Amino acid sequence: MQEANNDKAFLATEPLGRLLLRLALPTVAAQLINMLYNIVDRIYIGHIPETGALALTGVGVCLPLIMIVSAFAALVGNGGAPRATIAMGQGQKEKAEQILGSCFMLQILISAILTVVLLLGNRAFLLAFGASGNTIEYGVAYMNIYAMGTLFVQMTLGMNAFITAQGFAKEGMLSVLIGAVANIVLDPVFIFALGMGVRGAALATVLSQAMSCVWILTFLFSKRSFLQLRAETIRLRPAILLPCVALGTATFIMQASESVISVCFNASLLRYGGDVAVGAMTILTSVMQFALLPLQGLGQGAQPIISYNYGAGKRDRVRKAFFLLLRVSLAYSCLLWLAVELFPHAFAAMFTNDPALMDYTARALRIYVAVLFLFGVQMACQMTFTSLGKAKQSIIVAVMRKFILLLPLIYLMPVLFPADKATAVYMAEPVADALAVTFTAVLFFFTFRRVLRGMDKAG
Repeated sequence: MQEANNDKAFLATEPLGRLLLRLALPTVAAQLINMLYNIVDRIYIGHIPETGALALTGVGVCLPLIMIVSAFAALVGNGGAPRATIAMGQGQKEKAEQILGSCFMLQILISAILTVVLLLGNRAFLLAFGASGNTIEYGVAYMNIYAMGTLFVQMTLGMNAFITAQGFAKEGMLSVLIGAVANIVLDPVFIFALGMGVRGAALATVLSQAMSCVWILTFLFSKRSFLQLRAETIRLRPAILLPCVALGTATFIMQASESVISVCFNASLLRYGGDVAVGAMTILTSVMQFALLPLQGLGQGAQPIISYNYGAGKRDRVRKAFFLLLRVSLAYSCLLWLAVELFPHAFAAMFTNDPALMDYTARALRIYVAVLFLFGVQMACQMTFTSLGKAKQSIIVAVMRKFILLLPLIYLMPVLFPADKATAVYMAEPVADALAVTFTAVLFFFTFRRVLRGMDKAG
């Protein structure tokens, strides 16, 4: 046990600024690269001659289903990885490897179920999610191929969390880089050179995720990994999995709720603004990923530091690590907010060359990201809840922001501002975010103070 502790002792001894830089830079880079996964298809699709705007809208309606797949990966990976790191901090390497093996097996099971559901029901789902007669065939064409790669997506997103959680930030970044570079290269070949359109975009994504998956599993089965996948640990253990799933539920709700919210946005916008409003929402969602994914990368970089030192009982390092994460997250969210507010057309032009869609999106974008500068607080607190193993608080925060606040506001705002109902729908996002950040900050203040006091008594 002492040997297991010493192997990752740098998490408890290295200066925090240097340590966060060492771990967060690769994870932020990985999330930025991962962002390319999520938006490069849309960039290429939006520039398909003649049909680009409709194709972009059709693929945009697929986003709720794609978010659901990612949410299930986060349920297992983002719940199991912090638990494994805490066990490492406590010197329980065997337990940490049991967590890894059990989560791996659970992801295989979930992937099989999701693949069947997506293949059988994607047309019905897409019609319910806001696809019109003009866009449904583009969405079905994309999802029929994307569904076949569900296992690769699950493994890439879920298992990579265990690489990063061990402090192997560069290897975690490389896992994403392999697939992202492949996707960027394959997209134009399949979409334009081979004339496959949206089918080519989906095929490029599936093949790219498969490459990342092979790299990740090769690493976790090898002796390079501190925690290794072994045949004897790969089985479902309810006693091991239930705490992991409980902790991952907050991230699952956060990402799955994005799917539900996306459906509600699309349905309302199709009603009040037509296909152009739904197409703009696709771009708005993509731009928001410029904020969310790097902030998640910062949180993932800080997670091993906070989790390990929490497990090791080092109160001061837990406190200082959080406040460092908070300052860096706030600085990033403020800078991105300023860039989007000053240059909305530049962000819109990344995804479309249709003048009407570009102008409409630029106007909506300024409204949609109006309080983005506060998001650093939300993400720093939310990621720290997870790092400390506080499943209940994480779930409360996730439910509050999306289901209690944003979901009702999507339907309430057009009633309160009937002059321009489509614009009122976009206004729901900043109103909900401002209220959610306030709630999260207050809850975190009292919870974090209680955690630190508990560590004082334990010490």
